Amino acid sequence: MRLPDDVEIGVFGGTGLYSLLENAAEHRVETPYGPPSDSVMVGELAGRKVAFLPRHGRQHTIPPHAIPYLANVFAFKKLGVSRIIAPSACGSLQPEIHPGSFVVSDQFVDRTRGRKDTFYDGPVVTHVSTAQPYCPELRELACQVISGLEIPLHRQGTCVVVQGPRFSTRAESRFFTECGWHTVNMTQYPEVVLARELEMCYVNISLVTDYDAGIVATDGSGHAVTTDVMAVLRQNSRNVREVIREMISKMPRQRSCGCGNVLETSRIE
Repeated sequence: MRLPDDVEIGVFGGTGLYSLLENAAEHRVETPYGPPSDSVMVGELAGRKVAFLPRHGRQHTIPPHAIPYLANVFAFKKLGVSRIIAPSACGSLQPEIHPGSFVVSDQFVDRTRGRKDTFYDGPVVTHVSTAQPYCPELRELACQVISGLEIPLHRQGTCVVVQGPRFSTRAESRFFTECGWHTVNMTQYPEVVLARELEMCYVNISLVTDYDAGIVATDGSGHAVTTDVMAVLRQNSRNVREVIREMISKMPRQRSCGCGNVLETSRIE
């Protein structure tokens, strides 16, 4: 089967999103960085051509620190993708960010180590700005759609990305909270930066499943609130499917952001 090269939109996420696509076909995409996490499903959604790739593999066998981030992002680029929607589960670092809510990240803090995190190892030295790492156009669209669906929303937030696969200690989690960061996750970095290096728009929607280890939330009576994480995950999955569908149906055909010309001011030649 011929590999398509005219896909508009890419979606990273869990296997529950497979059923979103219509007329879907499976493609094995070869990249200079090895194979992606899985085959890429390409189909239609809201009249647009969309690619979907489960970043952990369809059986969720790849832990966060072992995800082939370069291959995944390059595979989308090879298919023609110019915009990426990237939902991910996260923990809350602040009491007011409740499980079940969505955070549209506008900043990240990288606390990973040893991950291959650039396409540019030379000979052309390339310094891509990440002062504003997420696409402002897609962020605004995501916020409009989430608000319209009446899902609890935080329109901005800083996500601290940890190495995994272990979760944070309470001391680490309290430190993150005291720094003023909002969510904690294991996969946003280097995914967002790699997309930016290839001049693709990228938006993250953080799906809050629970409070992180350093947060003790109370119900007003002094008792800690115990969150049914699996129930929250199921509800978040249903909600994010609707968000993705609505975002794609309302996404402008042409990009009006600056993500597509990042490299014009990034290279030393």
